[in-house]
Amino acid sequence: MAPTATEAKPFNKDYHGFEPFKLTNPFPSYAALREEAPVMWDDRIGMYVITRYDDVKGVFEDWETFSSKDAQSPIRPLGAAAKKVLADGEFTTYSGLSARIPPEHTRIRAVATKAFTPRRYKVLEPYIRDNADALIDAMVAKGTNSGNILTDFAYDLPTITIFALIGVPHDMIDLVKEWAVSRAALTWGDLTDDEQVPHARNMVAYWNFCQKLVADAKVTPGDNLVTDLVNLQAAGEEISDHEIASFLYSLLFAGHETTTTLISNAVRQLLIHREAWEQISADPAKIPGAVEEVLRTAGSIVAWRRTAEKDGVVGGVNIPQGSKLLLVMGAANRDGSQFADPDKFDIARENARNNLSFGFGIHYCIGNMLGKLQTRVALEQLTKKLPGLHITNGEDIEFGDNLSFRVPLAVPVTW
Repeated sequence: MAPTATEAKPFNKDYHGFEPFKLTNPFPSYAALREEAPVMWDDRIGMYVITRYDDVKGVFEDWETFSSKDAQSPIRPLGAAAKKVLADGEFTTYSGLSARIPPEHTRIRAVATKAFTPRRYKVLEPYIRDNADALIDAMVAKGTNSGNILTDFAYDLPTITIFALIGVPHDMIDLVKEWAVSRAALTWGDLTDDEQVPHARNMVAYWNFCQKLVADAKVTPGDNLVTDLVNLQAAGEEISDHEIASFLYSLLFAGHETTTTLISNAVRQLLIHREAWEQISADPAKIPGAVEEVLRTAGSIVAWRRTAEKDGVVGGVNIPQGSKLLLVMGAANRDGSQFADPDKFDIARENARNNLSFGFGIHYCIGNMLGKLQTRVALEQLTKKLPGLHITNGEDIEFGDNLSFRVPLAVPVTW
C-alpha cells in the first residue's frame, strides 16, 4: 500500500542511489538515505526503507506494532508452478523463530534456549579449531600459494560445526549448501517464476530432511541438539515435532550460511585494512573486538523486514497498518549519531558491539555466540598459520544480488 505524499519523506527519482538488491557497495546510498530520507517509501519493493540507528532499533524493539510475521516470506510472490511444487511436496514450514510472534515465539524460544546453550557449543571449540587447521593445511597443500577464503575455508568450517551440533553426516555438506542457496534465493532474491521452480524443489527436499532428523532422533538418540529437543519434548516441554523440525530448518540454514559469510567478510575487511590484520596477528586478544567491528561494518545480513500490525510512527513518519518495512542494519551500523567516524574500520572501537547485525529485542539471534566463536577461532588459526596472508584486489570484490544477505562472490588471497 503506497503512502500519501504527506506520509513519507520525499525521494528523488533515483531513490538517492539506493538499489535494494545491489549489495557490492551500498554504503554511499545508505549514507544518502540516512541524511536525506531516513524513512523512505520505495515503490519498487513496496516497503518503507528505514536507515537510522535509533529508528531501526526502535522498530526491532516494538514487536507489537511491527511484527516479524513476514520476515521469511518471499520478497517476490511465488508463481503458480513454484506454489504447486511446494504444495505437492507438503512444504508447511515457514520459520523456526525469526518470523514467529509471541506467545508462540516465546514458548518455542524458551524450549530451544534450554537445548541451544553455550555449554552445548562451547565443547565444540577444539573441534572447530582442528577443522580450521585442516582446512588451512588443505588450502596450502595445493601448492599454488593462493586460494579463495570463501570456498577453501569459510564454506566448510561452520557447516561442519553445525552438522556436528545437529547430528548430520559430513558427506551432506554440498547438498545442504545447495539447499541454503535455494532458500536465500527463493526468499530474499529477485527471481522470475521459472527461476523459482528448481529452488522450490530444493525446499521440499530440505524440509523433508528436517522432519526426518526429528523422527530419527526418536528412534536412534544421539549426543546432539535434535535429541536434546526431543528429550525436552518427552519431559513435558510444549514443542511439537513440526516446531522442532522448523527450528532445525532455520538453524541448518542460518547456523552456517551467515557464518560462512561473516568469516569471509572478516578476512576481507581485515586484509584490506592491513594494519588491523597485523594487530590481531601480533595480539589475538584483539580478535573479539575485530569481529564486532566486522559485524558493524560488513555484517552478513544488511537488511531485515517487519510488517505494521497497527498504525505506527517511525522517525516522525506515519506508518499505516499493513505496511511493510525494510530495516537496513547495514545503514544503521554506520550512523554517526551512534558511532564516531562511522566509516572508519577500527578494531579497538569501544561500542562496536552495539551493532544491530544480529537484530535487537525478542528476536535477537539465538546463535550469535556460536557465530562469533567460530569467527574468532577462524581468525586465530589463520593469523597463526598464515600471518603473511594478502588479499587480491580486495576493494574490487563483488557481492551477490540479494535484499538481505551480503555475500562476497569470492575472497581471493595469496601468501
